[in-house]
Amino acid sequence: MKPKIEYKVVPNLSPRLAPLRELANNLCFSWRKDIREVFQRIDPELWSKCRHNPVEMLGLATQERLDGLTHDQGFLAQMDRVYHDFQRYMSMPRIQTEDYSPDFPIQVAYFSAEFGLASCLPIYSGGLGILSGDHLKSASDLNVPLVGIGLLYQEGYFSQYLSADGWQMETYPLNDFANMPVARVLDPDGRPVQVTVDFKGAPVRIQIWRVAVGRISLYLLDTNVQENPPEFRNTTAQLYGGDREMRLRQEIVLGIGGIRGLKALGIHPTVIHMNEGHSSFSALERINLLRKEKGLSFDAAREIVIASTVFTTHTPVPAGNDAFDPGLIRAYFEQYAAELGINFRVLLGYGRLDPRDESEPFGMTTLALRLSAHVNGVSRLHGKVSRSMWHKIWRRHPVEDVPIDHITNGIHVPTWSSQEMAALFDSYLGPDWSEDPDNEHIWMQVKQIPAVELWRAHERCREQLVSYARSRLARQLAQRGASNEQIRASQEVLSPEVLTIGFARRFATYKRATLLFRDPDRLDRIVNHPQHPVQIIIAGKAHPMDNEGKDFIKRIVHLARQERFRRKIIFLEDYNIDVALRLVSGSDLWLNTPRRPLEACGTSGMKALANGCLNFSVLDGWWDEGYDRDFGWAIGHGEVYQDHEAQDAIESLDLYNCLEKEIVPLFYRRGEAGIPREWVEKMKAGLSRLVPIFNTHRMVQDYMNRFYLPSARRFDSLCRDNFAGALELSRWLQKIRTGWHDVSVEEVIPEEGLEKPVGETIEVKARVRLGSMSPEDVSVDAYYGRMDPNGEFVERETAPLLPIESNNGLYLYRGYVPCRKTGRFGCTIRVMPTQERLENRFVMGLVTWA
Repeated sequence: MKPKIEYKVVPNLSPRLAPLRELANNLCFSWRKDIREVFQRIDPELWSKCRHNPVEMLGLATQERLDGLTHDQGFLAQMDRVYHDFQRYMSMPRIQTEDYSPDFPIQVAYFSAEFGLASCLPIYSGGLGILSGDHLKSASDLNVPLVGIGLLYQEGYFSQYLSADGWQMETYPLNDFANMPVARVLDPDGRPVQVTVDFKGAPVRIQIWRVAVGRISLYLLDTNVQENPPEFRNTTAQLYGGDREMRLRQEIVLGIGGIRGLKALGIHPTVIHMNEGHSSFSALERINLLRKEKGLSFDAAREIVIASTVFTTHTPVPAGNDAFDPGLIRAYFEQYAAELGINFRVLLGYGRLDPRDESEPFGMTTLALRLSAHVNGVSRLHGKVSRSMWHKIWRRHPVEDVPIDHITNGIHVPTWSSQEMAALFDSYLGPDWSEDPDNEHIWMQVKQIPAVELWRAHERCREQLVSYARSRLARQLAQRGASNEQIRASQEVLSPEVLTIGFARRFATYKRATLLFRDPDRLDRIVNHPQHPVQIIIAGKAHPMDNEGKDFIKRIVHLARQERFRRKIIFLEDYNIDVALRLVSGSDLWLNTPRRPLEACGTSGMKALANGCLNFSVLDGWWDEGYDRDFGWAIGHGEVYQDHEAQDAIESLDLYNCLEKEIVPLFYRRGEAGIPREWVEKMKAGLSRLVPIFNTHRMVQDYMNRFYLPSARRFDSLCRDNFAGALELSRWLQKIRTGWHDVSVEEVIPEEGLEKPVGETIEVKARVRLGSMSPEDVSVDAYYGRMDPNGEFVERETAPLLPIESNNGLYLYRGYVPCRKTGRFGCTIRVMPTQERLENRFVMGLVTWA
């Protein structure tokens, strides 16, 4: 039975309490503790029961309680003060939007398959979603002209529970959007705004929802529309659920539907940022719109799209990059290719490392790489790994020249700082730390915090973590049907005074969650040391299809049930934002054991860092560039092993040795008032030197300065004067592509006496044949650097060569190479399309070497 009409019942708030509705429907509450305190004051027990969801709480609060609040002068004063601060935040940003780009328009659209913003909006699975959510929060604080585009999942990601044998099981609770901080977007007539996409020629309707993230709007797409056939309605049911065809449908909705949704909303982005390859079809749809609406050729439209697209790749693991069977792509995109004005085989070529390989699957990351001017990994090491991983696309270039940069991830510090630490920061750093967390001068004030105050604040966090872990463990046991005796025993686990190691992450096998447990007897001696005990709290989910990851969880749970470990090692089920907040704030040591170099970044350690927790990690991801003995420890020295068994044996020994000989003794080395002063000095060093670097304010500003602004400037120049720039660029590119085979370096003329003292230069000349092209079309460079014993470059720099003579298409170029260091160096000549005309000249893949 289906209803004929649909209606919504909302809380009956008096006009005096109207600010509560506005505060509840803006996710500012997820990072502003003063807003959360207002709702907690209404009913602390209900606030906890509602998973800190103010919208649901207002719906469940009794009318008697709400009416009583209108006469509670203390509550009203607190609400008014908080609401005034919220209005100031919304209306008086530190940076005006026009200050970013006074000379040309800029509007960024940020696409991601998941957004982790608050525990009450479960449309995220892990690090990618948390990063996306923190990106939006910092964009709000910085008043960046940006909107988010994602999917609204009816069931979200799964909830985890363990069987009696410790095997991970999954449930998919339905999200009740009526009681979440999300609102359906309506047109001026009050009807839902909808767009359509095609699935194998059948139209599928998509409705749009909006989430307010401070000053930023996040628009979420939803196929659960009554007019859609049942098999299409559930396209947005589960995050990363279903088979390959379901994944393809989701990515069509996100990429193509996302661009059409922006158009329906009247939003005209000048820059698209694709966070991972799930939204790569957005580039094709932008080309499609430019062809249909502006009459541009595919080539001209493509150059506009490339110039204004940013792509961030997040995974160095091949399985993490979506690829689809060519037959499945044909079923969904053959007609779409005709709309684009290209042959279907050409479309397939954009998604292949080798466009001529008919058997190669269609890769979403490959498509994004080919249609983006700016590409980056998410840490320095990940950028290097990505250049090697995707070298085949630019096979004529050395791997070091592959155009994949890096911008290291960060965290939104106000979201991830505990209330205790935030109060300390307010007192000693001043009120600006939360909106200016990348200011190194502010964070230097951490040194002014008395050691006893910092340590006591951290101890309170550890006490709260132990209490939370006991309570959560008791609930887990009760749900599993445990006896009353077992439930009572759960209140005896852990100790608020013991060194606490936190480990929480996705249970992918390369993250090696079992490394710490490789030698149970040695671990027993560490955790049960009579004077210096240690305890370990673990959390994390394995993908529903990853049985090996599930087996890791089972092995840890079985070990933790042994009598010698029962009070010292616990596994917290259903890892989510709330669990993560507790763990990173209350742990003393944050453990990370990935198999280098498979950790792209790993931001959980940054969250721990912001709470004074010290890191103990393999030198992978962000820790490879952040590590220093002043504020943490490393497992190994950055080695990469071919023999994984040997690697695990060596690195587990390193882990145990460091715990026994350095970390545990330092924690328990106490001075006056029981303060571990050397440990606290490490806490202060990490807070003052790393937090201002590894945060999303710095990250978003990097994206703005290095990618967003250049892309928007280029977009404006190509679109100005009825797309004159794009049309001219398209003609020039055709000339370059058809004539490049005639380009050659005929002769390299070295300077005599190639032994030079430091500080001088070497003259380099080359005769270059350009065929139908002119010197204005190309860049000729001396490509030089230090060499290894095998004659290969180990360092690379370039110096420009300029034409000084010409003779029937043969040009003599000359330039100078500086001699800055001593040693054995080499030089060759490289010819590429000119940098003056292209946002990224490497995208064309054209290069000629001497």
